[in-house]
Amino acid sequence: MFALLTLNLLVGGVLAYLAGATGLAETRRLRQVGVPASALVARRASDADGPGRPLLQFATREGLVLEVPSPVGPSRAQPLTAGRAVPVRYDPADPRQILVQGRERRAIEYVFMAAGAAIVLTALTLTALVA
Repeated sequence: MFALLTLNLLVGGVLAYLAGATGLAETRRLRQVGVPASALVARRASDADGPGRPLLQFATREGLVLEVPSPVGPSRAQPLTAGRAVPVRYDPADPRQILVQGRERRAIEYVFMAAGAAIVLTALTLTALVA
């Protein structure tokens, strides 16, 4: 039973760490290869869970107009106000992959990595203490 608990902690910690690392790598990639554009913020209709994420409308270099959900939710400090233009970077290979500049969410990715590392260390410590 104890071995199963520590295995679950270990797997969960590794997954949390990898989620944070993947998010940071994707942010870094879009900052490097992403094409800058200006997106117009449009509000999404409310759904059963409350208000949805805003939609961002922008045009690619090729003239393709896209409307994609914002990768970040509304913030009290800097709300994504409908009708406002925000700077984005989009992946030229898949323009639906965007990064809202100035809202990269790096802090949450670092929290996932730190929590994952802490959980892995806890699982390894528990295993060493019991063994």
